[in-house]
Amino acid sequence: MNRRQFLAAGIAFPLVTPGRALRFPFDHGAHPDYRQEWWYVTGWLKTARGEDLGFQITFFRTRLPFENENPSSFTPRQVLLAHAALSDPRLGRLRHDERAARTALGLAGSKEGNTEVWVDDWSLNLQKDKYQARIRARDFSLELEFSGSELVLQGNSGFSRKGRRPEEASYYYSRPHLSVRGSANGQAVTGTAWLDHEWSSQYMAEGAAGWDWCGLNLDDGGALMAFRMRGKDGGVAYAPDGASFEVLRTWRSPRTGTVYPVSMKVNDYTLQPLMDDQELDARASTGTIYWEGAVTAYRGANAVGRGYLELTGYWKPMRL
Repeated sequence: MNRRQFLAAGIAFPLVTPGRALRFPFDHGAHPDYRQEWWYVTGWLKTARGEDLGFQITFFRTRLPFENENPSSFTPRQVLLAHAALSDPRLGRLRHDERAARTALGLAGSKEGNTEVWVDDWSLNLQKDKYQARIRARDFSLELEFSGSELVLQGNSGFSRKGRRPEEASYYYSRPHLSVRGSANGQAVTGTAWLDHEWSSQYMAEGAAGWDWCGLNLDDGGALMAFRMRGKDGGVAYAPDGASFEVLRTWRSPRTGTVYPVSMKVNDYTLQPLMDDQELDARASTGTIYWEGAVTAYRGANAVGRGYLELTGYWKPMRL
């Protein structure tokens, strides 16, 4: 095996290696040779009545674990999955929906060179430095535009280690402090968002159960991304230097019985959820259930920012 490849399911996927300079706008687009990839947008919205909402829009791309030289448009080579959710405290639980399709016949796809990804009538596109998202879900809709110039290369210049072995890494950049405008369920909204784009061939170590992640837009103009990979033994499988998580309060789902640490202290920030019930059941697409929620960041008694907290592997160990 070439040391720049990772062999999985009989397919030699490219290995994520340090020292590769990310190139833009090319790296905003898809990287179809790699095993998996996602574009992840989370944020806070405010309605004209001053009500707070949280939202999540995620598109996943995965390369199928077999080769097929058939040039027919009926032949799928990639699978696209999408999740969308709306956190509304008036409802008290998460509205969410999901999509999944193979790339055959144009039902789903992701283009190289710039962000253009879709599953059925759900889409996320980047045009002239503005992202546009369109989601028509079962019981909610999102038509949002995101703009902002800040781009953060995570880890070591975009090389983000997720474990100790060479293949346990990703290419990863974020776009915090995106300005948002558009509509949610037909209501005009404005807000702020955080976008992650990440691709890899082997994200998790074999002994990892899942991860805790947060992305925070701070009121002083700063931003914080922190994560840890949790082991199946209950310990920390991997965490980058400087990232600390402390559980402050848990919540038990009335549907699945899963217990999530919905209030956490991450480094110097205390995270409190917009509402406890932000559990997302994605078994129909990615085969898992996880918690993805809007949170407010506090230092002492003062609110200093807003963002999202993601908790995976609490229902069952994650499998990517």
